[in-house]
Amino acid sequence: MFSKEESRRLRQDFWISFGKSFPRKWTLYDTKIKGFSFKFHFDTKKALIALDIEDDLENRITYWEKLVSLKSILTQDYLPDVIFEEEYFLENGKEISRIYLPLEQKVSIHNKNTWQDVMVFFNENMSKFEDFFEDYKEVIKD
Repeated sequence: MFSKEESRRLRQDFWISFGKSFPRKWTLYDTKIKGFSFKFHFDTKKALIALDIEDDLENRITYWEKLVSLKSILTQDYLPDVIFEEEYFLENGKEISRIYLPLEQKVSIHNKNTWQDVMVFFNENMSKFEDFFEDYKEVIKD
């Protein structure tokens, strides 16, 4: 069991280590589309990468429909195991739309022995997600 401070420090150490191991500028929050962001998630039970659509309902529907129309391209050419969830509820109860890819193995941010696997997963798969976005962002934006 870790104290809040130990847990915070481990999380900080992971992200610093990830940044040093894979130094590059990620698109993440800077997609230039309001409410449309890429995210890394790593906690004590799982790791995943995600594309979240958190804007108002009308814009969420618009972007969601565009992404669904590109689903076969995303799954065939970039991320075959990606999961589409039009209605995804965050821990705080907020409803968003999410396209995500979980790491299938059991990992924990508190276990440094799993960090390298998560870092490689993040780097390889978020790069593919960002490549998809770069290739099709004009279709998504319009």
